[in-house]
Amino acid sequence: MIKLTPWDEHNRALVAQVHPPDWTNPRPAGRYNLVVVGAGTAGLVAAAGAAGLGARVALVERRLMGGDCLNVGCVPSKALVRAARAWTDVRRAGEFGLLVPAGLRGDFGAVMERMRRLRAALSPTDSAARFRALGVDVFLGEGRFTARDALRVGDVVLRFSRALVATGARAAVPAIPGLAEVGYLTNETVFDLTALPARLAVIGAGPLGCELAQAFARFGADVTLLDRGSQVLEREDVDAAACVSEALARDGVRLALGSAVTRVERGPAGEVRLHVKGAGAVATFTVDAVLIGTGRIPNVEGLGLETAGVAVEPRLGIRVDDRLRTTNRRIFAAGDVCSEHRFTHNSDAQARIAVRNALFLGRARASAVTLPWCTYTDPEVAHVGLSGRQAQARGLDVRTFVQPLRDVDRAVLDGETDGFVKIHVRAGSDRIVGATIVARHAGEMLPELTLAMTHGVGLGALASVVHAYPTQADAIRRLGDAYNRTRLTPRIGSVFRAWLGWRR
Repeated sequence: MIKLTPWDEHNRALVAQVHPPDWTNPRPAGRYNLVVVGAGTAGLVAAAGAAGLGARVALVERRLMGGDCLNVGCVPSKALVRAARAWTDVRRAGEFGLLVPAGLRGDFGAVMERMRRLRAALSPTDSAARFRALGVDVFLGEGRFTARDALRVGDVVLRFSRALVATGARAAVPAIPGLAEVGYLTNETVFDLTALPARLAVIGAGPLGCELAQAFARFGADVTLLDRGSQVLEREDVDAAACVSEALARDGVRLALGSAVTRVERGPAGEVRLHVKGAGAVATFTVDAVLIGTGRIPNVEGLGLETAGVAVEPRLGIRVDDRLRTTNRRIFAAGDVCSEHRFTHNSDAQARIAVRNALFLGRARASAVTLPWCTYTDPEVAHVGLSGRQAQARGLDVRTFVQPLRDVDRAVLDGETDGFVKIHVRAGSDRIVGATIVARHAGEMLPELTLAMTHGVGLGALASVVHAYPTQADAIRRLGDAYNRTRLTPRIGSVFRAWLGWRR
């Protein structure tokens, strides 16, 4: 029986949905159209979609259905981020005329209890019972390929015409001397906490590291964020990363960039000491807990992939082509186990592509997806398409339009002027090739630009989209206007003036 920490009513309710202790696996139903290995986002989307189209589907999960997203990823982390934002809003309430009492205190245990309650409330969507009701044969247990068209689960063998591997990824733990002996948190264990660490070191300034460093600092922890790189969020443009760095610093996060942890040890009072080298100097940080956020590695071990003729790449995981086929033409893969972009929404998109291609002779391409992403710091950083650096590296001539939020009325009224909207278009046209938004609700603003890129709507056309006033998204319309003004050349201007003079 799977037990989570703490084993309270909420975690019991979660497990009852996503790995019921009394679950009985069904009798295999002959040859399946599709066997799905892994019940995270990609696996669940594929199984539900294929069954809904009439396929005979088996779904295999060794641990918790819902995968990382429900259990140790998007859902619990965003519950914490929202709580941390609420705490900060209360502290800032004096700016809006509210008298904030001195000595205001929070309850971290209540924050974590709320997270567990909400996670359990969302779990029926990913439950074994729901997928059985959808017509999917759900097998809980270890799955291992025994042939190019067969997978064993326990003492039964599932034969298939096609299979999809969607086993996801797990935290990548750096080889730092002493780290294993001292102990550490990852995304798979940090949500088990019931008490706030007084001092926390976060290793890795990617999305997970930045989000949780800021959240824990807002809850009152003394947080140090360390990374080998020269900026946080290395995938983002320098100006976007700078906005996040400034926000982290305002919230009390100590940034140690360009730093490598060389050794970890336990101190005499039970504290953890991190020995860090950076910029030619050596420093020691003393903390109570260490959180690892240095990336993820695909879950490919123990699946019998070599028996099935499925090749694996050391870093990316299962090798797939643009149609998500593996080196075994019967077997496809989707999501974090085979993709460089390890986002829940990418797993969803790839699952749909894989089902179409596996069952219906489709020719959908993973590379054709216009993929956005968002880091849920405060302010958020949302991005789609190419960055300025990527466009330059590809030799694309682009023109960039930027609208600072300090000049957007709603952002001023909200007291949220840190950030901007930046859009890149191909030089000589209004075709959007990429965009970055830094704003408190950037993730909610980005879909307009993702839609425009997906369907070929140019930046100039966005100027004619009427936005409700006042909204922060009006920054996008303003950039459409800015682009259109560049089309008013001196020659066209003289023609307009002549026409208007004649019309008087």
